[in-house]
Amino acid sequence: MRADRLVSIILLLQARGRLTAEQLSAELEVSVRTIYRDVVALGAAGVPIYGEHGIYGGYRLLDGYRTQLTGLTGDEAAALFLAGLPGPAAELGMAEAVAAARLKLTAALSEPLRERAERMRQRFHLDSPGWFHDGDRADCLTEVARAVWEQRVIQIRYQSWKSVVSRRLEPYGLVLKAGKWYLVAKSDRGWGTYRVNHVDRLEVLDERFERPDDFDLVVQWRAEVERFRAGLPQYVTEFRLYPAVRERLAHHLGRAVADAAAAGVVEADGWIRATVPIESLDHAETEFGKLGAQVEVISPIALRERLAMTAFRLATMYGDIDAQARGSAKHSVSH
Repeated sequence: MRADRLVSIILLLQARGRLTAEQLSAELEVSVRTIYRDVVALGAAGVPIYGEHGIYGGYRLLDGYRTQLTGLTGDEAAALFLAGLPGPAAELGMAEAVAAARLKLTAALSEPLRERAERMRQRFHLDSPGWFHDGDRADCLTEVARAVWEQRVIQIRYQSWKSVVSRRLEPYGLVLKAGKWYLVAKSDRGWGTYRVNHVDRLEVLDERFERPDDFDLVVQWRAEVERFRAGLPQYVTEFRLYPAVRERLAHHLGRAVADAAAAGVVEADGWIRATVPIESLDHAETEFGKLGAQVEVISPIALRERLAMTAFRLATMYGDIDAQARGSAKHSVSH
């Protein structure tokens, strides 16, 4: 709606200082002609907005002008209270700042929006780590966050999956992924990501680095994720599944396997035959092993052989159950 767009223009100029009509149109996904009309409407409403010509031109607000409008809709205000910030903020040493910001935001909202945001907070809670994982216990997380904020170079000793390494890093950003903190940083080897709780020694140096104006943490993180995925070995597993466990697949083996089974072929004996991509034989062995004899891996042969060997070792470990029971009974009688 136009009223929301007018508020958005004010807030954008308030936050960024100067923007051209083209930049505003791109941000708000409207035509440049619409921006021109909106600027005229704002001026007529008493908002001190003015335009400058030339290569460094654009629209600006009069110096010192601040609006008390938040521009928040009911859904937007509620969404802010669903952001799940307190836990991560506490890990970064910012719990008090976030709590204060929430209080100020609550006070700035109108009564209907405040009630709606409170209902959202009382009814929904984001707890991102898994059931048996409470997030990273990284003693150096606060120091890493401070180095990111102050653009300070750090020297770390890092436990990678291969070995212990030393790195001199320019820390560009922190990412919280599935309850785990990752540092996006640049070294003499190029870009990389580092699990923060694998850092066992950290030194924040006096040296600072320049952060390019066009650096975008979200874009860089996506590139790192794509690079990681591209480096994973790719396999396709064909399997047969006992039909009674299909409903529990998403819980046991994940959504990808559940979707594959749903699209699979039901064979004459009622079992379902399907295929699914996997990232490694180790991972697939663990995951398919959860269902025991209720799933049969057809290929790859290497995975089938691994599961067969695991079954053989289990059978050997437990041996003849009847013989063990008889031995236990005989032992009890003799005593």
